[in-house]
Amino acid sequence: MSEQQSIHTHGLSGNAPGKMPFRKYRAFTPINLPDRQWPNRVITRAPRWCSVDLRDGNQALVDPMNVDEKLRMWDLLLEVGFAEIEVGFPAASQPDFDFIRRIIDEDRIPPHVTIQVLCQAREELIQRTVESLQGAPNAIFHLYNSTSTLQRRVVFNMDRKGIVDLAVQGTRMVKNGLRALHGTNVTFEYSPESFTGTELDFAVEICTAVVDEWGATPEKPVIINLPSTVEMATPNVYADQIEWFIRNFPRRDRVVVSLHTHNDRGTGIAATELALMAGAERVEGTLFGNGERTGNCDVVTMAMNMFSQGVDPELDFRRMKYVKETVEAINKLPVHERHPYAGELVFTAFSGSHQDAIRKGMARVDADRWEVPYLPIDPSDVGSSYKETVRVNSQSGKGGVGFILEEYFGISLPKEMLAEFSKHVQALTERLDREVKPDEILATLIEVYAGEQGPYRLVDYDLQHGAGGAQRCVARVEAAEQVMTIAGEGSGPIEAFVNGIVEVLNEPLNIIDYHEHAMSTGKDARAICLLAIDNGAEGRIYGIGVSANTITASLTAIVSAMNRRWADR
Repeated sequence: MSEQQSIHTHGLSGNAPGKMPFRKYRAFTPINLPDRQWPNRVITRAPRWCSVDLRDGNQALVDPMNVDEKLRMWDLLLEVGFAEIEVGFPAASQPDFDFIRRIIDEDRIPPHVTIQVLCQAREELIQRTVESLQGAPNAIFHLYNSTSTLQRRVVFNMDRKGIVDLAVQGTRMVKNGLRALHGTNVTFEYSPESFTGTELDFAVEICTAVVDEWGATPEKPVIINLPSTVEMATPNVYADQIEWFIRNFPRRDRVVVSLHTHNDRGTGIAATELALMAGAERVEGTLFGNGERTGNCDVVTMAMNMFSQGVDPELDFRRMKYVKETVEAINKLPVHERHPYAGELVFTAFSGSHQDAIRKGMARVDADRWEVPYLPIDPSDVGSSYKETVRVNSQSGKGGVGFILEEYFGISLPKEMLAEFSKHVQALTERLDREVKPDEILATLIEVYAGEQGPYRLVDYDLQHGAGGAQRCVARVEAAEQVMTIAGEGSGPIEAFVNGIVEVLNEPLNIIDYHEHAMSTGKDARAICLLAIDNGAEGRIYGIGVSANTITASLTAIVSAMNRRWADR
């Protein structure tokens, strides 16, 4: 068989689709919890947050942070409002050790903040970790060991009793090692790593043994962290595991149940939310979800999800752009443009129907109750601008064009004019084959409606007092390369100018729509006048005038409309 025949036979080209080797995988066995309670609960308060950016996040970076970068991340985490921060694995990393010593020696830890350190159950590692903590006011000593059936079989070749003994001995070693640590308020944390792949009865057994060995009390509880080290099932299964554990754990009043999810299936946030509903109280995660493989629980999205439901997240993301740019600079990884709440395009609509709905919603928004279609939160709450919500490309419609003119330039086009002008913008986007910027939309508006292509041009004008308190306008108008003087009177300069044109040029002129807007303020302020003249059976013709003088803008708008009517004929 030829190579080409072989390719076709296996469906790698041509019309026959290939099949992925799905049979090598097994579905996760559901948890037997028919009376589960978490689906009936809602999240009404923020959990205890613990940032693991400096440890779990750092170990996932192509270029791990140096000490100065760690300090910059540390300062950011404090600004956001984290009260618990995992600062490193000091026994395994000299930069981690040096960083911890620096924030302690330089008194950089606020009194309300607790630092957390990670360690394995080995005596020399525990001793080194205790050395790193000397002088810290508050600390969490985080001990872990793997407990899953797969890890026990493949990595450790140990039975359940051996793994329990390892955890208990490690806990005992930590207790003994901490005797050398003076003046530090220490909380103990234990993680049965790969909890999601551990038999639930065994997870309860090993955690109970650890809590008893430590001597936890309701007044001094242990943190039991139940990590989804690898996502193995749908997020509802993780919630079932957490609820089953909490129901069956005999020392519930002596522990704080903590979560640490990863995102292998893309559901780390959902799993964390459902697990909080199942009774957990604490969440470990990273800003924007940086972590090994597909990442950790994204604390930004978690917190903002709560915020969008009227729950105080107890973290401050009002300067979201600053937070994002700082994290990107430190991690040397970009935050995706579509990242919830923080991405460059997250509040942006290109679709015409979406833009129209946003525009109408913004026109009637209540400051005390946010309800705008397609915008789950007010962009200004995270430091974004309403202007960023709508951008125009070939998929956009009149709503987006109108929104941009209003938000960027204060120009509100009449409905009929907006529908007409949007076709010009559509043609521009198709010609350029890209998004068009606000300045390009404005330039197109002026080019289409304020151009001087036609027989008429306003040269200058003079306003005088007419008889009986009327206004008199004397203007010079170029018509077909001939300059002529027109004069007319009326109740105001616009009516006087129109009357003069009708009389001298014998040009029928009836203004049937008029709008005036200030495009800017200060010494560079300009006025824009939009008006329509009657075009008989053809409807109306719009013209625009732009000038620092509002009367000049109005008169040039009349001339522009006349030129457009002439071109239309």
